Amino acid sequence: MDRLPVLTPRPGRDALTPRRPARRRAVSLLAAVFAVGLVLGGCAGQEQSGTPAHRVTTWMNGAGGSGIGNVEVAARNVDLAVSKHNSAAAIREVCALLSNEAQTAIGNLPAPDDLLTNQLNTAYIDATAAGDDCYNGASGNARLLTRSATERTKLVSLLATAVQHVGSVTGHTPTTDTTVPQGNSDPFGGGT
Repeated sequence: MDRLPVLTPRPGRDALTPRRPARRRAVSLLAAVFAVGLVLGGCAGQEQSGTPAHRVTTWMNGAGGSGIGNVEVAARNVDLAVSKHNSAAAIREVCALLSNEAQTAIGNLPAPDDLLTNQLNTAYIDATAAGDDCYNGASGNARLLTRSATERTKLVSLLATAVQHVGSVTGHTPTTDTTVPQGNSDPFGGGT
């Protein structure tokens, strides 16, 4: 066996006997699996522990609240651009932003509360549809623009219901503020 220590049996053992008993390997494997479990368990976010109020508050203070706020602002910006009769390109831009913000917010789900997750998922799907209909109708399709306006109105109601639910779980009204246009200025310009 070429006198390699690994291949050469020790005296009193035959060549087929493993060097480490199977039991020791099994214990080592279990210890490794347990250690990995502890490490991964330590990675759980704070929104996954504590009271329901604590979990929801932590989630809202993280990406959850800003996701809601970003969708709200994007929907208002679409309303503003359409009401100012901006160019089709400017309207498409804000409509695409609404769809993108909604998709980003969907990525923040699930929330640590099942009802809140369902409410926000419905709102974000509606926001995506509103953005898509607006984008496709921006060049003058009144039917799609009207449908988008209806979806945005529904969206505002859906988000308000979700925020009220957060308040009922946490005991306080959360903030979903984000950067918003100042005054009545048109953040996307364009006019006519």
